[in-house]
Order: sequence, then structure tokens, then C-alpha cells
Amino acid sequence: MKNLVDKIVATFQDFEKEAKAHVENSNKAAGTRARKASLELEKLMKQFRKDSIEASK
Repeated sequence: MKNLVDKIVATFQDFEKEAKAHVENSNKAAGTRARKASLELEKLMKQFRKDSIEASK
């Protein structure tokens, strides 16, 4: 579970960096990378929810 949380944190940091570059500098490539990171975050968060529910049983 700790490994998953570390991966979520790292992916969010990537998303945050790319999203800022997209918004502040109008960097289109950074927008693409931010969207890709957001999809990865979605998958990781779903996995976290699943693992968390399983651990609480």
C-alpha cells in the first residue's frame, strides 16, 4: 500500500508541474503530459480505493 501511495504522490507532482507549465506558459505539450498524468492518477486512485477497502475488512 505504501508503494502505491508513493506512486500516487509522484504522479501528482508530475501532473502539477505539467499543468502549471500549460496554464502559465501556454505550453501545449505540457498540457498533453498533464492530461496523460491525470489518466494515470485516475487509475491509481481507483486501485487505492480498492486496496483500502480490502485492507479494512
